[in-house]
Amino acid sequence: MITYGLKVVEKVKETDDAVTICFKQPGLKKIAYQAGQYLTVIFRINGRRYIRPYSFSSAPGIDATLNITVKRVLQGVVSNHIVDKVEVGDTIEVMPPMGDFVIDRDNFNNTNHVVLWGVGSGVTPLMSIAKFVLGNYSNHVTLVYGNRSHESTIFVSQIEQLKQQYSNFTLWNFHTKLRVNATNTYLVEGRIQPAKVLAVLNEVDQLKHSVHYVCGPLGLKESVKDELIKFDVDPSHIHSEDFEIVKDPKDFEDVITCTVEIISDRVSTQVEVIKGKSILEAGLDAGIELPYSCQTGSCLICKGKVVAGDVKTIGITHRPDKLLPGEQLLCCTYPLSEGIKVES
Repeated sequence: MITYGLKVVEKVKETDDAVTICFKQPGLKKIAYQAGQYLTVIFRINGRRYIRPYSFSSAPGIDATLNITVKRVLQGVVSNHIVDKVEVGDTIEVMPPMGDFVIDRDNFNNTNHVVLWGVGSGVTPLMSIAKFVLGNYSNHVTLVYGNRSHESTIFVSQIEQLKQQYSNFTLWNFHTKLRVNATNTYLVEGRIQPAKVLAVLNEVDQLKHSVHYVCGPLGLKESVKDELIKFDVDPSHIHSEDFEIVKDPKDFEDVITCTVEIISDRVSTQVEVIKGKSILEAGLDAGIELPYSCQTGSCLICKGKVVAGDVKTIGITHRPDKLLPGEQLLCCTYPLSEGIKVES
């Protein structure tokens, strides 16, 4: 697992519970990344190693620094540490950029209308994509952004700057905790309403050829996709970012509590895996410093080889092609039998 240190050169307070951390690009070898990807940070807090992925809010070729934006999560060890403790001058250990929530160049050209859908901190990778597209292409970009209120909105100043700088940028705001003037088409009370937005967009553009990037809760992703299908948008033009695995309680009916042998760095450890916890979670709780990053089954860093026993994959719809026979993603792997042995 390759890591390196990046120095914090600026910390920007976005809201009361969100900050942007700006890292200096290394002088000799610049870090290459794509708009929409994420940077994985590593901290040691109270003696335990924590690894977390945070989306870039900066755009390559547009911003001089590498920026991630972090919102405080209730009881979130790392997010609270970043918001409260990280300061300018600190050096943070990071992994190379990863992620495939990026511009699909095979289905992208200057005639595509780019529509970005996000709620709360889900706007972070969308901001990266918006700045990159507006700075490099002539496409029209629409950002559909849901928040509780103006005060809880991240990137207020940056979004206002984009509105002033680019005539081909449109913003829709949906606020759940604020009554707004109903005569303003683009400022709407309540949750994001895909049908309302698409009806307006379809009057001025060919939605059939639009491309969409969705970052938010499962309900948003499903409602956006359902509405887009009504406008004959190609499913390959609809992209979504997953920050968590969606688990169906029924999938756990045959999962058991058992002891699993985990071999990491040639050290064998017997770990009790409680029903409902993945083998990765149990290993980390036991103090084993297993490799991981996204915990959603996409980065493949947590892969391990199951050499004995039966396991079950939960939370991902298909097995990644890059996995070798016997390999499993430990963040999505759960015990079905006794006698499980895993090599990481």
